Amino acid sequence: MSNLLCLPVEQEQNGERIDKFLQTNLSGMSRSQAQKWIAQGYVKIGEKIAGKNDKLKEGMTVTVTLPPEMAEMEDADGEIDWENLLNPPKEPQPQSIPLEIVYEDEHLLVVNKPKHMVVHPGAGNADGTLVNALLYHCDGKLSKCNGIERQGIVHRIDKDTSGLLLCAKDDESYRGLSVQIQAHSLDRFYETVVYGNLKQDEGTIDLPIGRSLKDRKKMAVRSDCRQPDGSLVGAKEAITHYQVLRRYDGFTHLRCRLETGRTHQIRVHLAYLGCPVAGDELYGPKKPIKRLEGQCLHARALGFEHPITGERLYFESQLPPYFTAFLKTLNPREEEI
Repeated sequence: MSNLLCLPVEQEQNGERIDKFLQTNLSGMSRSQAQKWIAQGYVKIGEKIAGKNDKLKEGMTVTVTLPPEMAEMEDADGEIDWENLLNPPKEPQPQSIPLEIVYEDEHLLVVNKPKHMVVHPGAGNADGTLVNALLYHCDGKLSKCNGIERQGIVHRIDKDTSGLLLCAKDDESYRGLSVQIQAHSLDRFYETVVYGNLKQDEGTIDLPIGRSLKDRKKMAVRSDCRQPDGSLVGAKEAITHYQVLRRYDGFTHLRCRLETGRTHQIRVHLAYLGCPVAGDELYGPKKPIKRLEGQCLHARALGFEHPITGERLYFESQLPPYFTAFLKTLNPREEEI
């Protein structure tokens, strides 16, 4: 379990007190909370435990360790939602919101999430989320292993990513599915259209991902976080397998399989290769394809062992209209016709 956050000290923060630095860099962090974490030894400057009066210099790295009482806020992928960590939302309420349910029994559900739906409540999204809809549909009977604001959520997909999501009604099912995710035996397949053309018809991207040093809202490939002993500090192992489905002029249609499930993993990995996801407003070109209204990325299929019955299950969803409509606007490469 990785529960570290590494924060670089920029030029404009030279001479800044450590508590003010934390308040500025961590959304929801108060000055008093920062001082408390410093006093409890959760904050380091380089290799040294920070003191309450320490001042920073450009080039230093501040490392924050997640307090033990917050460790349960990791999801099954081991991802920490730092944006909501210090300013958690109120307990979500049931809301009658239509859901496309692909499969359901007394233990779990597979939901086909539409583009633009937020998975769970957070900053700026207090309601109208998948969790609100699940609470209504399941009459409140959802696993709380992942916290009250993420009831039932085993793994997440981004707001503007559409497709299949696995949800647990009880704690035993949540734990069983989490074990499969951590063991990489739960299959997650995505389809996407990216800019450019990858040279190989299939391949594996094995590059660690952590918070970007340049933009706190973004993730990035962070090979610099690799320590001499091979371990990672401030990043996590991330592995994406891809296969070319069809090549077009200026674009490529891919199928991706996640071996790990880091925040924005497919988007970050493909952008690093110089082939960002079409429509991606965060990792793509400055002028994204507006008609896509966000990244062209769909969680196409899920395969897993039922955590209670042991039956192997597999589900697929059709590509949504926004995706197929975009494909129709592209010109297939001559060798593909």
